[in-house]
Amino acid sequence: MPKRILQGTVVSDKSDKTVVVKVERRFAHPMFKKTVRRSKKYKAHDENNTVKTGDTVSIQECAPISKDKRWTVLAE
Repeated sequence: MPKRILQGTVVSDKSDKTVVVKVERRFAHPMFKKTVRRSKKYKAHDENNTVKTGDTVSIQECAPISKDKRWTVLAE
């Protein structure tokens, strides 16, 4: 099964080797037919602490690294 890849913005890089990425998705509301924006935050593994707050990054699913981390930052 292929691994999911999401794109989002880094909102925090304070933790060591971890960044928090906010991923926003847009969809049409089933009843009101209006475009709705929903966002979710993911903790992602950044081995070399290269990305900073405000960067746009791609993250990929991986095996659990810690209690909350199940994503890694793709090298760009």
